[in-house]
Amino acid sequence: MSRPLDRQSRAELAAAVPPADLTGFVDLARAVSLWREALGEDAVIVGDGRQKYQNDCISVHRRVPVVLRPDTTAAVQRVVEIARSCQVPIHPISTGNNWGYGGAAPSKDRCVVVDLSGMDRVISVDPQLGLATIEPGVTQGALRAYLDERGLQFMVPTTGAGPTCSLVGNALERGYGITPHSDHFSAVRSLRAVLPDGSLYESALTSFGAPLADKGHKWGVGPYVDGLFSQSGFGIVTEMTIALAPLPDSVQAFMVDIEDDDQLEAVVEEVRDLIQRSGGGLGGVNLMNRLRLLSMFAPYPRQNVEPGQAIDPLMAESLGRKSGLPTWLGLGALYGDDEVVAGMRHAVRRRLKKHSARIRFFSKRSVSQAKWMVRCLPGPFRSSLERRVLMASELLEILSGRPRETALKLAYWKASTPPPTDRPMDPARDGCGVIWFAPLVPMRAAEARTYVNIVNDICPDYGIDPLITLTTVSDQCFDSTVPILFEGPNQADRAHACYDALFDACQVHGFLPYRMNLRSMSRYTDQVDSPYWKTVHRLKSALDPNNLMSPGRYAPPY
Repeated sequence: MSRPLDRQSRAELAAAVPPADLTGFVDLARAVSLWREALGEDAVIVGDGRQKYQNDCISVHRRVPVVLRPDTTAAVQRVVEIARSCQVPIHPISTGNNWGYGGAAPSKDRCVVVDLSGMDRVISVDPQLGLATIEPGVTQGALRAYLDERGLQFMVPTTGAGPTCSLVGNALERGYGITPHSDHFSAVRSLRAVLPDGSLYESALTSFGAPLADKGHKWGVGPYVDGLFSQSGFGIVTEMTIALAPLPDSVQAFMVDIEDDDQLEAVVEEVRDLIQRSGGGLGGVNLMNRLRLLSMFAPYPRQNVEPGQAIDPLMAESLGRKSGLPTWLGLGALYGDDEVVAGMRHAVRRRLKKHSARIRFFSKRSVSQAKWMVRCLPGPFRSSLERRVLMASELLEILSGRPRETALKLAYWKASTPPPTDRPMDPARDGCGVIWFAPLVPMRAAEARTYVNIVNDICPDYGIDPLITLTTVSDQCFDSTVPILFEGPNQADRAHACYDALFDACQVHGFLPYRMNLRSMSRYTDQVDSPYWKTVHRLKSALDPNNLMSPGRYAPPY
């Protein structure tokens, strides 16, 4: 039996948790008492430590009454059992660094956050099979350090979010990158999860005594149930096995300058054909417009832009030319032994040279030589080239499976404070405003042009700069990322209105996001007549009849 909270503890809880936060709870005080008994006092946070879990870059506030920090699967099971017996809703996070989609905040108000960042063990990495079994608190940077310490030549599935972000959380959100295993949930081989009743889920092969075969074969046997835990509130994943790509003999990046916007359609067709014919030697390809490039290479021109307005297209063109940036830039990676990469270089150059006056390939060796050459240049020419060479160096690191903060600087472009240099970047902590609009766009010329025109037309109406990236996520489809950057809460409403306008306009043409922020999730899940969401509802209500596990997360309300 639990020991009831004494008078002082109840007073502390009442002081730390406003009455409005308690609405709907059957017995939060009893739950807190039981959690303290199960986890220890330090793992149950009811005071000021809750603040960082309530806000994110998207300026949506969630009230979080309690934060729990279990450190084992057994502890997570006990957390869930107590939540169920006390009828308290809970919401798990891995590290909470889901910037631009909701961060650590739950989808609904007054959920207890279950912070799994303390579960940060790399359980094992099989050196022959390249299978890494990890807990949810393992970050890109932590896995990289683990591999380096043991001399294991595998690539971390990197993303633009950088070293401090969870691999498990990103895979469950179906994140992606441009390293060989670009679709990160596709690289998930098996998982273990705590279900809403506190029981432990494992696949059939593991249950029948074949855990290694289970980890090596994604689909197992019977219905594929592991997929239910991706983008859902069906359970809390406490362990995951992912396949790591081996580091090839040669990693090279290429950049293709596209000066004429009219060439975009032709380049889209060529990129699709290259990927379909590459046989795996070509990694993902990014196409970035000039404004997206400016956010990487130039400071925001604050003195020349009216507050609440977008950068004028003529100004963007002038700034781009001054910085030597093309209208569009294609960026990709080549992987394999020297002969394979040499062949792919020839194919890329042959297919794209008629659409670009400048195609550059670079490797670690050529970047090292460029660094030496830059040091020999006089001052006026050095700073700009140094910045470009540094970015090329960091890009190669990312493409080689070494996480960097290079892309994360984007979140700070319009922020009032620059990115920190003395600690890891954290856009939510530092007050950055960013909402990601991430629709899927078929990899055909006409669709790509229609989509780009929509973004260019709508964003400036809301004072948002149309920064566009098209990233290949398959042989047939781009995912586009448009960061809706804004300055502070005063501009948040316009930023969300821009998101809604983009969603509505793109939906007409079938360009819909693969991933939603917590404010906009209901745009999908409120479609109660949808056969898909009816099925999700039936599954969710069967596993979680009281809707206590991440209520509102990719599931219709009930």
